[in-house]
Amino acid sequence: MMQPPAAEEQSASQPVPTGQAEQPPEVDPPANTEGLGEDQRRRPGVPQETLERPVEQINPGAIRSPPPEAFPTDHIPIPDRWRLIDTIGFARENYLDPYNQNTLKGDRPICTPELRDQQDAAGERHRRTLGCRIFDSLGLGGDDWFFVGSAVSDTVLEPRSFPIPVGVQTTNRPGSNDVFGIGDSLVAAQTVILSAALIKGNTAYRPPTVEYRLTLAAQMNYVDVSERRVLFVEPSRGTSRLDTWIGVQEAFIDYHFRDVSDRYDFDSIRVGIQPLQFDFRGFLFNDQNLAVRLFGNRDNNRWQYNLIGVWRLEKDTNSGLNDVTASPRNDWIIHANVFRQDLPVVGLTSEASLTWNINREGQDIHIDDNGFPVRPALFGDLRGRNYDAIYLGYNADGRIGRINLSASFSYVFGWEQHNVFTGRPADISGYFAAFEPSYDFNWIRLRGAAMISSGDGDPYNDTHAAYDAIFENPIFAGADTSYWIRQTIPFAGGARAVSLNGRNGILANLRSSKEEGQSNFVNPGTLLLGVGADLDITPDFRLSGNANHLWFHRTEVLEALRVEGTIPNEIGFDISAAAIYRPNFNQNLVFRASAAALIPTAGFNDLFTNEGRHDFYYSILLNAILTY
Repeated sequence: MMQPPAAEEQSASQPVPTGQAEQPPEVDPPANTEGLGEDQRRRPGVPQETLERPVEQINPGAIRSPPPEAFPTDHIPIPDRWRLIDTIGFARENYLDPYNQNTLKGDRPICTPELRDQQDAAGERHRRTLGCRIFDSLGLGGDDWFFVGSAVSDTVLEPRSFPIPVGVQTTNRPGSNDVFGIGDSLVAAQTVILSAALIKGNTAYRPPTVEYRLTLAAQMNYVDVSERRVLFVEPSRGTSRLDTWIGVQEAFIDYHFRDVSDRYDFDSIRVGIQPLQFDFRGFLFNDQNLAVRLFGNRDNNRWQYNLIGVWRLEKDTNSGLNDVTASPRNDWIIHANVFRQDLPVVGLTSEASLTWNINREGQDIHIDDNGFPVRPALFGDLRGRNYDAIYLGYNADGRIGRINLSASFSYVFGWEQHNVFTGRPADISGYFAAFEPSYDFNWIRLRGAAMISSGDGDPYNDTHAAYDAIFENPIFAGADTSYWIRQTIPFAGGARAVSLNGRNGILANLRSSKEEGQSNFVNPGTLLLGVGADLDITPDFRLSGNANHLWFHRTEVLEALRVEGTIPNEIGFDISAAAIYRPNFNQNLVFRASAAALIPTAGFNDLFTNEGRHDFYYSILLNAILTY
């Protein structure tokens, strides 16, 4: 017969004192529950293990978690995130507050099931809100429609100076015998941008099913200069101008017609006026224009593609906004690109692109709102021209180890109806390359910049060797903080109403207008070397500085237009600094102040020699952006 354990023998031999409950013996809990039955008895033949006693945390000041019985035994499904927020009391909706939950910012549907259908006392269904009634009348059924609205106020105050060519018959100082007047001017502009979108679908983790978007921009701008015939072609109209314009900057429908994987790789199409950027930094084309865009991705977003057809709109002369009251231009763009992440190294995204610009404005005569001819440009033989320009491009953006890198390469080829110097047909063959490496040291980013845009070395042959973009708006080498990029410098002599460079552009391309003119593949080209730094002094305050050295790539075109033997290549030094303050640590309030100076050297001084030569030209920018 089996002997009982020692603990059981002691418990049976010792009587229990009166008034005390019998205490269970202390036995180490078994580790292997396979050997226990429902009555916790041991089974013969099953090995037993003894575990150490559990470690108990003794913290009298801590709040202990509630016992398991305090929680419900079943999970209660919540069909949507906004209902959960309402339940736990986090919803404090205020339509004037863009930071917390706001139906006007797309945080919850316009018409939820509770708002759409509610049982009244009689059991009959009735619609409760105006939003639901409007949606039903438009045939927009379903409870996953979101409204996203935004408003932006952009205020600019910009004192500046640049060489202003004038004639003796139009100058404000009749006694002057120089061809350049006083270069000081002032620009003030106020732009208000209102945008509204209706979006169907849960966009937290997948593309929207349908999106309707409309964006209007209204601008009032004032310019004051010191010379006549700068703002208007008529000298009698004075030296100041106040202008207003309302442009349609977005008006499109985006339709998501299929998913191709369980990670929501997709294909979508977008039709209408929409933002377009053909490369990472906006060197070739960066605009809001009328287009049809087929786009999507594959392999968990590692591959992305775009197929785009653009029919270019006319622009308002003084604001640069779209002019939908005018017929679209006879200028079309076909663009295709593909992006691949982590190619050729991990962390770097590569883009290969093919772009065809088809321009058929050879018979057009277009005068801008100030009376100056822009098509054809008053350049060379002054005749209109058609051209086909095909761009092959490779762009990269990302990092290689600790080095951030953005790079762009482009080769343009094609044909032009005639050379503006010879009148004969001409081939196009030009190239462009730009690099911007940077390195981060905690709160400091050091940047470098290098760029080459080929110039034409022989304007009288049958090959245009210069490069020109379609509609550049580059984020590079200081962007619009830079004097050279932000300011337009009029060209004097041999070309009328033509600028040496364009507004918000980096190329010395001798165009009549970036917004309304044609590309010009007979130009001097541009070289740039620069350095810069971004200093995040605090999370809401940044200082930036840039120093760029500029040259003409070739000067033969300038020499032909100015009838000069030689013109030096060096343009000068572009020095700029900016301070950016974001008091709320986001983009809702942004205040920026910048100052830039162009210190001209031999080539620039040769083109713009004047009696009271300026040692430098300046640009000061004060900008406030308020976003809801």
